Amino acid sequence: MEVVNATDQKKEAFLGALDAAFQQPLASAKGALLNASRETLRTQPAPTTRTEAWKYTRTTRIINQAWSHAVPTVDADAFAVNDLDAWRLVFVNGVFQAEQSTWPEAEGLTVKPLRVALEAGEVEGFGEKSNTPDEWFENLNMAYASDGVFIHLGKNKQIEKPIYILHITAGEQSAAFNRHFFHVAQGAQLNVIQHSVADADAEGFYSVVTEGAVDANASLHIDKVQNEAGKVFQHAVEWVHQDRDSKFDIRTVTLRGHWVRNNLNIAVNGENCSTRLYGTYMPIEKEHLDNHTMVDHRVPHCESDEVYKGIVNDKATGVFNGKVFVRQDAQKTNAFQQNANIILTDDAQMYSKPELEIYADDVKCSHGSTTGQFDEEAVFYLRARGLSEQSARELLVYAFVSEIIEAIGNDALRNYCLEGLTKRSRG
Repeated sequence: MEVVNATDQKKEAFLGALDAAFQQPLASAKGALLNASRETLRTQPAPTTRTEAWKYTRTTRIINQAWSHAVPTVDADAFAVNDLDAWRLVFVNGVFQAEQSTWPEAEGLTVKPLRVALEAGEVEGFGEKSNTPDEWFENLNMAYASDGVFIHLGKNKQIEKPIYILHITAGEQSAAFNRHFFHVAQGAQLNVIQHSVADADAEGFYSVVTEGAVDANASLHIDKVQNEAGKVFQHAVEWVHQDRDSKFDIRTVTLRGHWVRNNLNIAVNGENCSTRLYGTYMPIEKEHLDNHTMVDHRVPHCESDEVYKGIVNDKATGVFNGKVFVRQDAQKTNAFQQNANIILTDDAQMYSKPELEIYADDVKCSHGSTTGQFDEEAVFYLRARGLSEQSARELLVYAFVSEIIEAIGNDALRNYCLEGLTKRSRG
C-alpha cells in the first residue's frame, strides 16, 4: 500500500483546489505542454529551503493553503499610474477587464488574448524553452494560467506609446495565473510596462510568466513595477530570447511586496546583442523579496550589464542570486554584474550571491557585491548644511537608487517609482 506523507497530502490538496478553480488553462491549446507540466507537478516535490535555488525563500505558506478564485469589482483608476500616456490592459485576479482597458491600435501591431492567438497557431515556441522540468512553479503556471496577452510588433515598426499591463490582486484567498508572450520582429522597437498592485486588504497568490522573443536588430524594453500592499505572494518569471544585434532592457522596481520571487532568464542567441538588467527594492517590516537572474551568453561579441540595489529595513529579508553564464563559444563577451545593499537595522537580512560561470578565455567579465549601512558622516554633513535628518536620509536614498530610477525613460512612471521609494524611506 502506498504511503502518502503529510507534505504530499498538502501538495495534493493545494493542486486539487487549483484543479477546481481553473478548469480551462491556456495550455489546453498545447496539450503536450499541459500534460508534461501536470506530470511534473504530480511527481516532483514542490521546492523547499532544502532546494538550493530556494534556500532563503519559503514556499510552504503557499503550498499549505487551498486557494480559490474570485473576481471582485475593482476600480482600476484607483491603482493606475497617474498621467501615464499608454494603452492600458487591466487584469483583476488574472482575468482581463475589457471595460477598463484601452485596446492598442497601431500599424504593424497585433495585440490579442493569448488564448485566441494560441488556438490560431500564431504563437511560435510558446512554453517550449521556458517550461523546464526542474522549475516547479513555472510548471504550475503552465498548468493553470487561464488568461494573458499576446503582443506582436511587425518588422521595422515602432510605436509611440508603451503598452501598460496593470494587474490588480483583490479579495481574500484568491489565486491568479497569467501568461504573456511578446514577439518583436526584426528591426522593431517595443516598450511594455508591467505593473502589479494590491490594496491593504488583499490576500492572494499571483503567478505570472512572460516570454519574449526579440528578433534580429529589434529592441524590447520592459519596466516592471511591483507595488502590492496586503498579503500577496507573487512569483514572476521572464524568459527572453535574443537574436543577433538585438537589445533587451528590463528595470524591476519593487516598491512593496509581502512575498516576492522574481526569476529573470535571458538567452543571448545571436552575436552583437546588448542586455541590460536593472533592479531596486526596499522591503520593510517582515516583507520578503528574492531576485534570481540568469544571463546565458551563448555566442561571441555580446555585452550584458546588470545592476541591482536594495535597502532592507526592519525585519525584512532580501535575496539576490545573479548568474552570468559564458559558454565556450561566447568569445569577446563583456559582462558586468553588481549587487549593492544597505541594511538599516540589526534584524534586517540580506543574502547576496553574484556568480560568473565562464568557459571562454577571451572575455571581460566582472561581478561584485557590497552590503553595509548608511554613511552617518554623510548624514551629519547634510544636516550641518540645514537639512533635517529625515530629508538627509531621503536624499541619500535617492542618491543610492538614482542609477536605477533614472534608467526608466517614461516620466510619469519614473515619478511614480520615485514617490513610492521616498514614502518607503520615511518609514
